[in-house]
Amino acid sequence: MTTPKTEIYFATRKTASAHVYITKGNGRIRINNVPVEMIGHEMSREAILAPLEIAGDLRTRVNISVRVRGGGYSGQASAVATAISRALTGWTKSKKEPRDHPFPKSIREDLRKRISVYDKYLISGDARMKEPKKFGGPGARRRKQKSYR
Repeated sequence: MTTPKTEIYFATRKTASAHVYITKGNGRIRINNVPVEMIGHEMSREAILAPLEIAGDLRTRVNISVRVRGGGYSGQASAVATAISRALTGWTKSKKEPRDHPFPKSIREDLRKRISVYDKYLISGDARMKEPKKFGGPGARRRKQKSYR
């Protein structure tokens, strides 16, 4: 018996990071080895399930396991939602065609369009969250400037 092909996807939000493992399956979703239905924080659960609700009946064809660390409820929920949407659409950093994905390319493109209509930052993430500090900008101690009167 062969083991199903597992693909790993990654997303961050604030200080939270989420790793999603997606395989062909029967629709089981676990976060830190806990079923998603048992997550106590209701707003976090709704944020996590948003990309799965958009996917509709496609969610019953995959098993999703998520490992999330760091941050609080909101940051973790956003990181998990972004990582799940990336996993469902087959997004990779190298933009190559993923092999043995549970969905064909046409279904992934349709799903990507539906997710981007719902929230354009759900697939790609918000670029402003990771903008680096600019060199020569204000630091911890502000320097005196000459006044030009």
